[in-house]
Amino acid sequence: MSAADQMRAMLDQLMGTARNGETNSVKYNDPKVCKSFLLACCPHEILAATRMDMGECPKKHDLALRADYEAAQKHKDHFYDVDACDHLTAFVADCDRKTEQSKKKLAETQEALSDEVTGKANSVHDLAETIGQKLASAEKLGAEGNVEESIKLMEEVENMRKNKAEAEQDYRNSMPASSYQQQKLRVCEVCSAYLGIHDNDRRLADHFGGKLHLGFIQIREKLGELQATMDVRRPLKRDAKMKEIALGGGERDMAGSGRREIEERRRERERERGDRGHDRDRKRSRSRDRKRRSRSRSRERHRRRRSRSRSRGHGGHRRHRRSRSRDKRRSRSRSGSRKIKKEKEVGARESRDSE
Repeated sequence: MSAADQMRAMLDQLMGTARNGETNSVKYNDPKVCKSFLLACCPHEILAATRMDMGECPKKHDLALRADYEAAQKHKDHFYDVDACDHLTAFVADCDRKTEQSKKKLAETQEALSDEVTGKANSVHDLAETIGQKLASAEKLGAEGNVEESIKLMEEVENMRKNKAEAEQDYRNSMPASSYQQQKLRVCEVCSAYLGIHDNDRRLADHFGGKLHLGFIQIREKLGELQATMDVRRPLKRDAKMKEIALGGGERDMAGSGRREIEERRRERERERGDRGHDRDRKRSRSRDRKRRSRSRSRERHRRRRSRSRSRGHGGHRRHRRSRSRDKRRSRSRSGSRKIKKEKEVGARESRDSE
């Protein structure tokens, strides 16, 4: 981003979209605008350029719109914190589910240890994480100019390093050398990154002071703040909506952004129903095709069987006819030979009688 772009962004953030007398086509209350961004807690913006970069947010981000919202919020409560709370709740729940999956994978792939050895390994992990967090905090305080606080944290880090060395020695003595050399990993409960038991303090400090870990801390802290007020804010939002509808303000809202939002939701539902109906039609057509193919196959098999049986039947009749003709021929030849013998015998008798 150039210097001119940075200055333009700063002016937009301070003065809003109408700083030059021009009106923007998209308002802060448009459904296309990210409500979490207006409250500076959108995960797409916080985790940008990290290992878990999710790309651009599907909704619009504009610093000028945030300035317009902050100015309008002073005159009327928009209850956008309820929408942001729902967004962050879904995001954090998805991250926690991935963390549990990573833990299960580690439990399946890593060599199982006894309860005693596992407890010692966890104590080493805890000390290492605390050292990394304090180192990151000390560096941050030093950069801000709080040198005394930074020195105090470094003294605490030195004491914790001694405790970590003792815990590592105890852990090393409780298991074979071959098993100790293997890297024992652990999943970070905040950002689901993998941490090793043999990682040095510098690497842990880089992790706990990195943008990914700090971004998740910011998201989780913001979600905690919003959830603490949801028991009050949700009923207030519901009551405000009912009052607007009763006073006719709801109709004006319907004519503006509220109507567009409802229309978009209705279109999304219709698309989902259309997709479901399309899937059902495809499944039905596939089942019909399968039934047709099975029927045609069964018919073809039946035809083949019938043709085979007919061919066998015709062949049997032919063989039967041939056998009959052979029998007739044999009987004729036998009868003829008998007649000839009789004639010869009669002739011989007549010749004898004549003599």
